[in-house]
Amino acid sequence: MLNRQVVLKSYPTGVPLPEDFELIETSVAEPGEGQMLVRNLFFSLEAAIRSWLDGIANYFEPIPLGGAIRGPSVAKVISSHLDGFESGDIIFGLHHWEDYSLSDANTALLSKLSPEPDIPLSYYSGGLGGSGHTAYVGLHEIGKIQAGETVLISAAAGATGSMATQIANLRGCKVVGVVGGDDKATLITQTLGASAAINYKSCGDLKTAITDACPEGVDVYFDNVGGNTLDAALQCMKTFGRVIGCGMISDYNHQDNPTPIYNMWKLVERELTMKGFLLYTYMDKVPAASQQLHEWVRSGEIKILENITQGLPNAGWAYSEMMRGATIGKNVVAMDLRPEESL
Repeated sequence: MLNRQVVLKSYPTGVPLPEDFELIETSVAEPGEGQMLVRNLFFSLEAAIRSWLDGIANYFEPIPLGGAIRGPSVAKVISSHLDGFESGDIIFGLHHWEDYSLSDANTALLSKLSPEPDIPLSYYSGGLGGSGHTAYVGLHEIGKIQAGETVLISAAAGATGSMATQIANLRGCKVVGVVGGDDKATLITQTLGASAAINYKSCGDLKTAITDACPEGVDVYFDNVGGNTLDAALQCMKTFGRVIGCGMISDYNHQDNPTPIYNMWKLVERELTMKGFLLYTYMDKVPAASQQLHEWVRSGEIKILENITQGLPNAGWAYSEMMRGATIGKNVVAMDLRPEESL
């Protein structure tokens, strides 16, 4: 069988463009001992992928020119030589943008799913997958949120931010979201439960806008953006406040020239705690997070926002759209299955 792959054709300059990616065909690999062959069904488009496209190592090795793009996916096991997994299982793991991938025990984020028939399978690539788990773990394990606290969330209409907004609201917090458009501001206040929204593109001075929305100060800041938003938020924190370092999307498109942070002294002055985290370090917390998220989704208390692009050939375009800020919620690529294939 042929295996289509999306590979890195050129290192992006700034926002990745569709032409930075290329669709090629190769052979499907045979699984060896301790491996399984999986058919990818839904790809989760992650902002963090951008940090792997510049040829510079960070917490994962960079993707080389000509290399398949790495990304989390919901997949179906085709054949398995890996203990605990068998043909027909639905799994989640860090694979590649391709029809078929090999998985083994070292695959990051690897877990077996038990999808519920009344819940769209695509949800497990986002709101009931990495995005939801990241929001839940970040708020509870890093932010230690408590009812009655004020929680500020950047990129609050995005994949992780939209989940964090709803979770913090359900935990009895006052939630203020920072977003990049009036439509997103309306969404998070009227649909997701935020008490207030700040459109950073039109609010003027961001520190003043945060202070106006949070006059008592911010207890917990869930940072998906970094840069100027982080710099402003540090000035608005309460004493003993907590900053959750989840992502820094404002600098992903120009990592060689990151935005200076001028207000780090606030960490000392207000005795703040600032901690970054990666979900795969907290995989032992995922089962409890998943159980609670399922309950909220079933009850309708959480709404999962999805932006689904159909077909592997459109993955590069979809990623470009996300990285220029043109989308809302979780960005997913639904694989174009062959006539003989099924979910």
